[in-house]
Amino acid sequence: MKIELLQPLAPELRAPIEEEWKRLAQEQQRLAGENKLLQDLIRLMRIEKYGAKSEQLSDGQLALLELEPGVAAEEVATEAQRSEEEKQKLEAEAAPAPPKRSHPGRRELPAHLPRVEEMLACTAQQCRCGTCGAETKIIGYDTSEELDMKPAEYFVRVIKREKRACTQCEQSTVHAAPLPPKIVERGKASNAVVVDVIIKKYAEHQPLYRQQVNLQRDAGVDLSRMTLCGWALTGGSWLQAIREAMRVDLLAGSYIQADETPVGVQTEGQTGSNHTAYLWQYSRPGGPVVFDFQMGRGREGLRQFLGSYAGRLQSDGYGAYDQIGGKGIVHCGCMAHLRRGFIKALKVAPGQPAAEEIVRLIAQLYAVEKQARENGLNHAQRRSLRQTASVPSLTELKAKIIATRQSVLPKSALGEACDYALRQWDRVSAYAEYGEVEIDNNWCENAMRPTVLGRKNWLHIGSEDAGPKIAAITSVIETCRRLTVNPREYLLEVLPQIPDWPAKRIAELTPMAWRARRAAG
Repeated sequence: MKIELLQPLAPELRAPIEEEWKRLAQEQQRLAGENKLLQDLIRLMRIEKYGAKSEQLSDGQLALLELEPGVAAEEVATEAQRSEEEKQKLEAEAAPAPPKRSHPGRRELPAHLPRVEEMLACTAQQCRCGTCGAETKIIGYDTSEELDMKPAEYFVRVIKREKRACTQCEQSTVHAAPLPPKIVERGKASNAVVVDVIIKKYAEHQPLYRQQVNLQRDAGVDLSRMTLCGWALTGGSWLQAIREAMRVDLLAGSYIQADETPVGVQTEGQTGSNHTAYLWQYSRPGGPVVFDFQMGRGREGLRQFLGSYAGRLQSDGYGAYDQIGGKGIVHCGCMAHLRRGFIKALKVAPGQPAAEEIVRLIAQLYAVEKQARENGLNHAQRRSLRQTASVPSLTELKAKIIATRQSVLPKSALGEACDYALRQWDRVSAYAEYGEVEIDNNWCENAMRPTVLGRKNWLHIGSEDAGPKIAAITSVIETCRRLTVNPREYLLEVLPQIPDWPAKRIAELTPMAWRARRAAG
């Protein structure tokens, strides 16, 4: 409503009123921005609550779901289909369905597995001819194969060591056959049992209490969790030498990826909750994966591990990675982390043209990486391809992010994504200069996922002293996984040898060296 004054106000009265109107307009703009930010946060929380399907819902639909006492995934999917406009848009953009491929047939079972034949005889009625009654003859066999198994079988191995002495001499020395090397000296468990406990917990993520229950149920063997834990940690203590050899190998290279994840630790004097420690992971694509246990997330652990390392270090934007390493170290960022911010912005407000354009430009960069991978390019060739195909896209991407940042609210999801991208730009774009550096830190994050999954099952580490031993076990397990080495075979062969192995030659027992020997025959 517009108010008209019968007489114009005097200048000394008009000025305060105009100032107040300006103040109110600015306050209204500020409150509108805060309201938009809060709405974005509420939408993100609801998307996380109801799952990926809920990204297709409007704010109104998400608000209606909040009124329901319990919402199943099927209801969210149904709700997501109610928007006709979205449905028509998706149908218009959908590509034609690919032609149905012919079934490739059943895969043959592995030839290296032993074959156990089982003969099935015909019934008595089938052994007589239905026409003349004469006895039928065997003319061949219909043969089929199926994968079968035996449950784990535990048994007691009775070891009888031959003793020899000279019967002609009164003071003859008695000699007994030497025992084979054992992981747990004088222990009641064989090497195979100790390795099985380690594999089940750190490769299959089965906590010790569950292993204890399974042993009692399936084999009638009653073992305490303390005993099982002792076996695993003894193996971990020997593997610390292998882990250190892999660390030396890693630092001798020119490229390392790094990441960290929290893990709870039981500590003396702290009740009610666990201390939050960290497993730091350092690795090289196609090479060793080395975990380092630290009681905190500070820079000291990084300095202790990396020392004077002066190669390329790729990580996320966490500030502890700054001011570490030797002179000449090059920090590289992660394009996947940059992309996540814009994906988050699209979840908050689907269809934003600026965010969609930025995501499209990032997809072009990944298409170049896919081309290099499929063509088997070496590091020099990949750098050359990036200089030709990726650098122009990086220039366009940065310009688009700068332009977008100038037109959005600083605290909005899109504004925060732009701020992160511009702060990290020099590091994120550095990969184009180095052919060995990956576009993102996904190799490192993928090697961290099994540890995160295991942590959900075994919950915490029992003590600070156990941390380095567990870091050694996870280092070996993840390195074996990355190199496609069977960790059970590797540990059964290598772990018993470590106690008597020369320290100067410990590098000969790493998973990389073990695989190389196997490949050489």
